[in-house]
Amino acid sequence: RSEIDRKSKHLKVLDLRLSDAGTYTCEYDSYVVSISLHVFQLTISLDGRFLTNEVPELTLMQRSSHSLPDLTITVFDSNKNTVRSTPSENTTRQKYILKLKQLEATDSGTWMCHIHSDSPLINQNIPFDVKVLGFQNPNLERKYVTVDSTVILSWLLNFQKIKWKEDFTGQLNWKQQESATAHELLDFSITAREEQHETKKSSHFWFEIPGTKPEGIIEVELPKVHFNHSGQYKCELAYKGRYVQSRIDLVVMKVSASQAGPLRRGAEMTLTCQVSGPLSPNAHLLWERVNGTQMDIKESKQHEVKVKVSAAGLWNCHLIEDNDRKISLHYPVEEAPVWNSYVAIGASIGGSVLTLGLACLCIISSIRWQRRRQQRKRMAQARQYLLENKTCQCQR
Repeated sequence: RSEIDRKSKHLKVLDLRLSDAGTYTCEYDSYVVSISLHVFQLTISLDGRFLTNEVPELTLMQRSSHSLPDLTITVFDSNKNTVRSTPSENTTRQKYILKLKQLEATDSGTWMCHIHSDSPLINQNIPFDVKVLGFQNPNLERKYVTVDSTVILSWLLNFQKIKWKEDFTGQLNWKQQESATAHELLDFSITAREEQHETKKSSHFWFEIPGTKPEGIIEVELPKVHFNHSGQYKCELAYKGRYVQSRIDLVVMKVSASQAGPLRRGAEMTLTCQVSGPLSPNAHLLWERVNGTQMDIKESKQHEVKVKVSAAGLWNCHLIEDNDRKISLHYPVEEAPVWNSYVAIGASIGGSVLTLGLACLCIISSIRWQRRRQQRKRMAQARQYLLENKTCQCQR
């Protein structure tokens, strides 16, 4: 592993190792020159291939023929920002073990380990590569949609950006509530040649896999959202027995009225605005009437808000979070035509008159039936009386 340059008499040592540390002596005639070789070895855990949220461990070893200096070690990330490091309890002058920060998907690149010592004077930079595989989405994303709308849920993987040359797999699960059973929607796999394959697992579910989309995106489409499609959609990838995941919470809004059709004059209906699941502490629901007054506004910190309506108008329900309107849904309240009201009133009066007439008819019929019954009874009594008198006269 070594060679001497015949002209310059330089000694070149290839594939340097810790065991190569020591004192090298060059002798020429009566001249003797000695050089001390100090060797550093830097290694990073998991061969520098991580998933997001994992914590790398950096190991620096030094070997010298002299006493080992006390080193100051500074680590810089790919953006040349200083990375806070925590020495392990097993750190010695011969072996430094440092725990670095929790990694994010944007941390991939060439990092730098700077080694400093005053005696002997050492200022050495050792570069090392860090690759972080994961989702470029936030760890928890919330999407707001209305009933019957179309929504596309997507997760962006960064494997192409960092040129990840190894296989990994993943799956997408859905569950409506935290404690509910998870349903597996699809499996996906990425090969070393960056080929992406997806397999739909639940054919009876109501989602589609879009046909055309950029590589590195895991995507599902809900063509017509129902209220019970809300919940947590979790995309998870697996690499060498380790896992990383990204979640999207789908919040669905719907509005309804206590009665269908137009509002009759003098009548009242209740409008209900509801979202799936409880609201975050910094969110609230709000009903408001378009071009209405302050009296027409109703707010609630609950997942449901109701408002009573006695006149026609357009009502809007908003979900507001941190003064930001996330989603809105409107409900038009129409007033029934005047003739409709008259028809309704007439039908009501007519129904009452008809009922009263039927009642009177029933009473009259009952009275007549009672009279006929009494008359038949009197006639029967008279016939009985005449028959008894006739019998007495015959006996005489």
